[in-house]
Amino acid sequence: MLTEQSAATVRATLPAVGAAIGEITERFYAGLFAARPELLRDLFNRGNQAAGTQRQALAGSIAAFAVHLVDHPDTRPDAMLTRIAHKHASLGIAPEQYALVHEHLFAAIADVLGEAVTPEVAAAWTEVYWLMANALIAIERRLYEENGGPEWRAWQVVERVPETEDVVTFRLRPLADDPRPVRDFRAGQYVSVRVALPDGAGQIRQYSLSAAPGSGLRQISVKRVPADRTTPAGEVSNHLHAHVREGDVLQLSEPYGDLVLDHSDDTPLLLASAGIGVTPMVAMLARLAETGHRAPVTVVHADRSPAHHALRTDHGAYAAKLPEASVHLWYEREAPQDAATGLADLTGVPVRPGTRAYLCGPLPFMRAVRGQLIEKGVAPADIHYEVFGPDLWLAGA
Repeated sequence: MLTEQSAATVRATLPAVGAAIGEITERFYAGLFAARPELLRDLFNRGNQAAGTQRQALAGSIAAFAVHLVDHPDTRPDAMLTRIAHKHASLGIAPEQYALVHEHLFAAIADVLGEAVTPEVAAAWTEVYWLMANALIAIERRLYEENGGPEWRAWQVVERVPETEDVVTFRLRPLADDPRPVRDFRAGQYVSVRVALPDGAGQIRQYSLSAAPGSGLRQISVKRVPADRTTPAGEVSNHLHAHVREGDVLQLSEPYGDLVLDHSDDTPLLLASAGIGVTPMVAMLARLAETGHRAPVTVVHADRSPAHHALRTDHGAYAAKLPEASVHLWYEREAPQDAATGLADLTGVPVRPGTRAYLCGPLPFMRAVRGQLIEKGVAPADIHYEVFGPDLWLAGA
């Protein structure tokens, strides 16, 4: 994949580029948004930009891809690329935008590294960039073909259901005069939701579909994100909570996401979630209950309290329909008798040989669960995860 000459140059310059990648991505976004302010207004998540998490995720993905090319020159990190491509497809990213990114990214590299960016170094890192970009373009093209192209569709809210003090479920259907069929989805996938904010911005966020496939409806469960010391309040989540009611119309993408059930009737499964990460797991459990999955299913969930456990009734009801399911709950406070107090700890949780695991929740939770699963003999290739927001796993955050 990477030419021998470029591989040697990238290997030699990785320490310098890696040490400066944070500053490079900061200058990249500054230059990109100065030239194209509409991208920050209508495409990029302004909250993630303000918090710096998108810069961390971009830096991590570029560094991880370059390291993989150098260490494994005959393969691609397809799991990482597929996850990124699904997110891009849900946003409607177009191939020509990769040339724009290249222009501003390499201007930032030259600005930060100065004379160290010789023609040879520039050519080697350009090769890395286009190997990654063209791989993403190819995956995204396939996703668009499968989903009928990158387009937005109007859906009407037919029901709004408060789940907890900070989570609301919205059920939506296509407009009555829209004759197009509704494409099905796979349990665990998400849709992008685009809303018009008071300042005129058209911000986009992804929300997991929290009901089983097979219905003409879409169901999303949205957690209102408050401000904290480092992150502004969630613009879209707070807008949806404050302003969207039955009868209102939202713009949705087609479903995307690679955290999807891949099971046979004899595959033991473990579905681990924390907080609002429960949403794709409830959809998976609903699907398993509908299809009569008979192998063992271990359900793990951690939350602040039972009152904060969104979709708690559905979570337990779908698990109860499975013939061989076990449920393990942890609450930081007010834990009932059938749950433990504190953070999730799989030490005493039996895990069957051959288990395939699906994780969704805050990054520290997923890292801890993944480590315990590996200690229990689960193959790393059988542990799949979804990060809400920028994927900072690659960035080491």
